[in-house]
Amino acid sequence: MSLWLSHPLFLPSLVIGITILLWATSLLPEFITALLFFTVAMMAKIAPPDVIFGGFASSAFWLVFSGFVLGVAIRKTGLADRAARALSSRLTDSWPLMVASVVLLSYALAFVMPSNMGRIALLMPVVAAMAKRAGIKDGTRAWYGLALAVGFGTFQLSATILPANVPNLVMSGAAEGAYGIHLNYLPYLLLHTPVLGWLKGALLIVLICGLFPGKPQAPRELTPPEPMSRAEKRLAWMLAVVLVMWVSESWHGIGPAWTGLAAAVITMLPRIGFISGDEFASGVNFRTCLYVAGILGLAMTVTQTGIGDAVGEALLHVMPLDPQAPFTSFLALTGITTALNFIMTANGVPALYTTLAQSFSEATGFPLLSVIMIQVLGYSTPLLPYQASPIVVAMALGKVPARAGMLLCIALALATYFVLLPLDYAWFSVLGKL
Repeated sequence: MSLWLSHPLFLPSLVIGITILLWATSLLPEFITALLFFTVAMMAKIAPPDVIFGGFASSAFWLVFSGFVLGVAIRKTGLADRAARALSSRLTDSWPLMVASVVLLSYALAFVMPSNMGRIALLMPVVAAMAKRAGIKDGTRAWYGLALAVGFGTFQLSATILPANVPNLVMSGAAEGAYGIHLNYLPYLLLHTPVLGWLKGALLIVLICGLFPGKPQAPRELTPPEPMSRAEKRLAWMLAVVLVMWVSESWHGIGPAWTGLAAAVITMLPRIGFISGDEFASGVNFRTCLYVAGILGLAMTVTQTGIGDAVGEALLHVMPLDPQAPFTSFLALTGITTALNFIMTANGVPALYTTLAQSFSEATGFPLLSVIMIQVLGYSTPLLPYQASPIVVAMALGKVPARAGMLLCIALALATYFVLLPLDYAWFSVLGKL
């Protein structure tokens, strides 16, 4: 026991373990847990300050921040209600149709907009306005279902599109850096879309309709919509420029976070922008910003302290990886990514798993590229909301309680592992990847 207490990983593991436990159980508000992590980690000196507070320097943090600011502007100018008016006239005839339209819109937008947070920031005020027009009130189970449809549809389904979320980009960078493997857009899309895109999207729609029932009412258009105001037109043009900048990132090299931040700053400028200082203070959820910074900082701390490497090596020795049992090996590799998701969150899993892929390939007999690809199912299927920051942000924007998010997380994870995992294995086999 004394040897373990003196181990250099004991204190970091204790701090990280308690933080994860508090987030998983919601014993404290998430932002307070994040602040406790920052405090204890600094007092215990488990990592350098630039690692512990590294979440504040992350592009994901600034995408969250700018997303809140843009969302306030979209709602204030009336642009959200105008978009909702156009959508609700066609997509609110039934609850399944409404849920399916939100999920499909979240997924379709991933093909043209590379940022999960950006998509959520644009979609949430529009979906909120659409729900209001269909008679779905805030704080109801039906509204929770729509808000979760945005978060889950945005994060989980976009894992099938290579440049559409952060974990994919981390995996791509790690594969190229460690093995010189360059992932290509279309082969990646073909490998993952049928099962983790289309079938998982269908499962998500069914689960939301079952767990969060609702009865939308077709809105009555008593008066025609007013012409777009000057503020709406200006904001629409600015958002169009932002969207073009996001889509063309590979050409100009400016990350989505900094494009979004520039738009957020313009939005707040006196006389030029769209929101006042009071509207900024009341509309931006700083609690969620702190929470996201805490998640990202914890993932960086896990990597820097060596906890992730230790856990990965331990899993390598205990998981049943056997060339004679390919399905069991496929299941075990998915289980490894699921386990790593608890301590590193989705953004951190590919950085560690990909570096261990060569060992996994030798132990299973699978091709190296296939071993790298298997992790997508695991990191794109969180068991708890805190493992995927875009889902956390969607829940915060929609004021969805932790219990509702956990319920859908667990239900979709169980459905994915029991239904989609065998189908994913079969699809890998059909394509000759195993």
